[in-house]
Amino acid sequence: MTLSLNTRLLLASSMVLAAFLGITGLVLDRAFRASADTALRDRLQGHVHALLAASDLDARAKLHLPAELPDPRFSLIGSGLYAEVVDNNGGPVWRSKSLLGLTIPFTRIPAVGEREFVQIDVERDLPLLSLAFTVSWEANAGSGRRYTYRVAESLVSFNAEVSHFRQSLWGWLMGAAILLLLVQGVVLRWSLAPLRRVADDVRAIETGLAQRLHGDYPRELRNLTDNLNGLLTSADSHLQRYRDSLGNLAHSLKTPLAILRGAVDGEADDAALRAVAREQLTGMTQLIEYQLQRAAASGRTRLAAPVAVRPVAERIVTALTKVYADKGVHTMLDIDTNATLYGDAGDLTEMLGNLLDNAFKWCRQQVRMTTQTTQSNEPGQAWLEITVADDGPGIPDDMQARVLLRGARADESTPGHGLGLAMVQDTVALYRGTLALHTSPLGGLEIRLRFPGSHPLKETSR
Repeated sequence: MTLSLNTRLLLASSMVLAAFLGITGLVLDRAFRASADTALRDRLQGHVHALLAASDLDARAKLHLPAELPDPRFSLIGSGLYAEVVDNNGGPVWRSKSLLGLTIPFTRIPAVGEREFVQIDVERDLPLLSLAFTVSWEANAGSGRRYTYRVAESLVSFNAEVSHFRQSLWGWLMGAAILLLLVQGVVLRWSLAPLRRVADDVRAIETGLAQRLHGDYPRELRNLTDNLNGLLTSADSHLQRYRDSLGNLAHSLKTPLAILRGAVDGEADDAALRAVAREQLTGMTQLIEYQLQRAAASGRTRLAAPVAVRPVAERIVTALTKVYADKGVHTMLDIDTNATLYGDAGDLTEMLGNLLDNAFKWCRQQVRMTTQTTQSNEPGQAWLEITVADDGPGIPDDMQARVLLRGARADESTPGHGLGLAMVQDTVALYRGTLALHTSPLGGLEIRLRFPGSHPLKETSR
């Protein structure tokens, strides 16, 4: 099952959030436990120091501690804070009142000046943390006694404090996670709203309720929506071109068909009938070729792949060289290797084929084709210019506009339909380009095609 983008993002971010908060909770829990443990050890050490400060030796070198200590818990039975002092043999010297009726299995006696923390359990399953500290006490000159001070505190309150913190911590983290998930869901819904608008607009186009994407989309989606609109416009223009071509063809065929019908129904002889039929069939062939060529032209479309000009031109020149082998035409191709037309390869082949065929047909001995890529006014854009020239008789200035009309020819004695330049001009117009006729430096006709670029200007190599 394919998940939606919103679900994917929500699941991914939820897992990342859960992992982050889980690690944060573990780190904070461990840090608090370590801090509480350090505080407990510091308290035990403070109690030992307080006992040492309250201890005193009498004249007989016997250790005495006051009945009441600074911390009243030492005087309360089962208070959770216990203390005792033993001699170097482990014999009891002093015990706090809180130890009454309680036996604590203290561990070994550490060396003088050493501290030993040990967690122990008493018979009531009461966990304790104890600290043992041994000191050497000078009794008389040259003699000293060792005493070990033992202080233990119940871990019940410690564990309760840690447990309370843990519950509070995970409760707050869970609440924060839920809040963040809600905020995250709102943010994702707001962030993905343009995509939903695109989907809704596309659905409206599919159902026929709209013709284009008209939403105000973010910059990241604008290229996508513009290209979609461009494709829709291209498809509409193609469809409209097909309809126009069929309509024009049907309308244009009415006249020659009427003439043929009149000739058949009349009293013309066979020779005259054949002449009329030949003339009208030639005209109808021209009309059909012209309209089919217009309908088949793809024109400039978005997302079109670049078509290299040089390979197409070389293939056409190779074929025409064989067709006009008896003329011995010298062909010069000065084409940038990076010259490309963003469009249909068939359109480029048709345009170059018509121009080069005319050049080979009318030239005396030379045909030259050049390309040039120039910078446009818009940054990063380029213009592609294609020039085909020959050394033939050329076309007078007063006839240049006429030869671009459908069916018109400069020399009626030369075979042809007079559709080549007209079809090229129509195709160039589909690409929003221009076609211009000039006098060639070779002495004949020069035809210059200029196409607006849709790609960054590249360095060219000849």
